[in-house]
Amino acid sequence: MGACPQPAARERRPVCKPGSAGGGGAGGGAWRRSPASGPAEPGVAVAAAAGEAAAVAASDGDMAIISEDDFRHTSNSTYRTASSSLRADQEALLEKLLDRPPPSLQRPEDRFNGTYIIFFSLGIGGLLPWNFFVTAQEYWIFKLSNCSSPAAGEEPKDSDILNYFESYLAVASTVPSVLCLALNFLLVNRVPIRVRVLASLTVMLAIFIVMTVLVKVDTSSWTHSFFTITITCMAILSGTSTIFNSSVFGMTGSFPMRNSQALISGGAMGGTLSAVASLVDLAVASDVTDSTLAFFLTADIFLALCIGLYLLLPRLDYARYYMKPVWPTVFSGEEQLPQDSPSPTSVAPGSSDPQTPPLGPILKKTTGLGFCIIYLFFITSLIFPAICTNIESLSKGSGSPWSTKFFVPLTTFLLYNFADLCGRQVTAWIQVPGPRSKALPGLALLRTCFVPLFVFCNYQPRGHLHTVLFQSDVYPVLFTSLLGLSNGYLSTLALIYGPKIVPRELAEATGVVMTFYMGLGLVLGSACSALLVHLI
Repeated sequence: MGACPQPAARERRPVCKPGSAGGGGAGGGAWRRSPASGPAEPGVAVAAAAGEAAAVAASDGDMAIISEDDFRHTSNSTYRTASSSLRADQEALLEKLLDRPPPSLQRPEDRFNGTYIIFFSLGIGGLLPWNFFVTAQEYWIFKLSNCSSPAAGEEPKDSDILNYFESYLAVASTVPSVLCLALNFLLVNRVPIRVRVLASLTVMLAIFIVMTVLVKVDTSSWTHSFFTITITCMAILSGTSTIFNSSVFGMTGSFPMRNSQALISGGAMGGTLSAVASLVDLAVASDVTDSTLAFFLTADIFLALCIGLYLLLPRLDYARYYMKPVWPTVFSGEEQLPQDSPSPTSVAPGSSDPQTPPLGPILKKTTGLGFCIIYLFFITSLIFPAICTNIESLSKGSGSPWSTKFFVPLTTFLLYNFADLCGRQVTAWIQVPGPRSKALPGLALLRTCFVPLFVFCNYQPRGHLHTVLFQSDVYPVLFTSLLGLSNGYLSTLALIYGPKIVPRELAEATGVVMTFYMGLGLVLGSACSALLVHLI
């Protein structure tokens, strides 16, 4: 074969057939490595493995010439400017790269399911502290009641704080969460994911250490100050937890779907463990501060464990394969990379700021799944926990522990969280319906039926709707199980599909957007649940 023609300009470099004078073999000089950051230099910035793949792709007689000045570099990604055009030979080369990944990039195995276990544990760690914080109701009542009993006929001191504490807590949880979701999207390509994850975990651990120390401190003389500290800690915890969860979920978008499923299932496990701990506390604990101290110490230990596990993740060959960018590609809104290829660097047309992921293409691709996620979590948060926790046992008058002390914790918190966990775990083996199926939004809309089903259980007190149609404790148990199962299964499918229907370079940003959909659904459902309670 003859030598390759010399490029007409220095910034263009040809891909030659293996063994030709200009291209060489797998390690030939047709491709040249350039620094990972800074302005683009002459020569396409690709790894040697990508050069080998390009040489293999060119063996059928195709030759691609790529201008290096079309690429910009950010902290996490490489974007191609909107002015660059796709030539036919470039498209042919990309198709060959997708069809025949080079041998040097073959996927390693997830030995002993190490990566899966780490993501599952990170899912637990992302929500377990928050769950412990919001389920410690008896502890907050004890600390905020000023440790004193009011005289007969008098309002308890700080009754405003006690009566509206859950509302304050909801605002302190929701507002920072939404703001931090938007902030995290802007930081996707500005701040490395390692910094975001480790910083958020460190702040969460620091907050819980402060709250753990305050458990055994007598705050009866400074109740208002303690309330201010608690709400501030909740706001910081909620914001940093959101950054951590959305960042890690965005990262799993570059992994096979089973890893995203592991992270989501881990979050459900955190809720289940929290419900079990609450039941144990209710059954055996004699001192509310002792049980709360045990909860908070558990959260401290688990957060420290999550830091260690995240630092371990890049040391696993399987995880490192998907976390490391390999070669730049072109994003036109239609191309998709194979599910098992590592995440490439990004290419975003029409973006004035190359450090900000293109939101328009992401929203366009995920509109259907976004609707499903918003509506699924809207219905769930509309019912749980506002309606579920006020459904009483029909045999409450008997005075048995089941109908009085354990009915709501068992049939609401534990049963729902366990069913939700089961639904999420099923998606590890079954993914039906698919991301483009009309059955997915249809099933999401079908869950609207849960609203009247729960309303006509034995919800108490009832001010307007006095009819109770379901005259048995079996019905709320059945409905709660179906609510949790459907929420876990359908929401997990929609969440893990999102990063897979966009080009790989936008997977992390898409994961953040999917988390935003979830947060929006929860906010809307929680707001409407107050209206529904008043209507009942």
